[in-house]
Amino acid sequence: YTMGSVLRHGSPEQKQKYLPGIASGALRLQAFGVTEPTTGTDTTKLKTRAVRDGDHYVITGQKVWTSRALHSDLMLLLTRTTPLDQVKKKTEGLSVFLVDIRECLGKGLEIRPLKAMINHHATEVFMDGMRVPAANLVGGEGKGFRCILDGMNAERILVSHESIGDARWFVRTASKYASERIVFDRPIGQNQGIQFPIARAYASMQAAEMMLRKAAALFQAGLPCGEDANIAKLLASEASWEAAEACMQTFGGFGYAREYHVERRWREARISRIAPISTNLVLAYIGEHVLDMPRSY
Repeated sequence: YTMGSVLRHGSPEQKQKYLPGIASGALRLQAFGVTEPTTGTDTTKLKTRAVRDGDHYVITGQKVWTSRALHSDLMLLLTRTTPLDQVKKKTEGLSVFLVDIRECLGKGLEIRPLKAMINHHATEVFMDGMRVPAANLVGGEGKGFRCILDGMNAERILVSHESIGDARWFVRTASKYASERIVFDRPIGQNQGIQFPIARAYASMQAAEMMLRKAAALFQAGLPCGEDANIAKLLASEASWEAAEACMQTFGGFGYAREYHVERRWREARISRIAPISTNLVLAYIGEHVLDMPRSY
């Protein structure tokens, strides 16, 4: 998903240089450097600065929750090239760079692992005078916000697929266990208190997947898909969590036993309601940009 911005807004030279290697797997994972310690979803107030210096930009700043950076060859990096107090709209003056981590690591770029509850290889990224070729600027200086949105829509579509996959595992695992686990001389799945939550989670999962297919089709066709990608993310994350809860409750105490993997997947499913965009931010987007209600924040 990281390369959605390059696919839509990259120069022919950038596409030729990077996309074939990404598609073939010759280039390893790509990181997404957007979030900062003091500016989470308030993206336009980010503090990472890029200043032009001849044929390069000199970048200084910090990113956090940058997944997979230690295992990636490339990083799509959102910076501010024009100070916030010098632009008419706060979405102006942002620029996107395609950073070759292999060339920059140890030369103004430092990456530290960020230990967290889930297994997602999160990192902190520190840039201090990191030099990036001007040729790696994606979409033109000051036009990065629009570029990064395509990456974000692709991200939301991808992580929604992850949530659907998780939901499928939870429903399948819970259904199997409920059919096999005997308590009071009968399978616990015979009880509606066990059966109905799993069935409802399945229904929610199916509905979310239909919305997700629509969002993916629109993105593939190059059509606007912000509304659909956000709604798909909302529904898929909630379906995943609903299925996780049903599965954990079905397993009862054994849900905490590592041998069944329920506790790990249950723990990791929770993040989809927080990142890469929280449920409340999706609702705020729908309220303002889809339903034309007053901005809530």
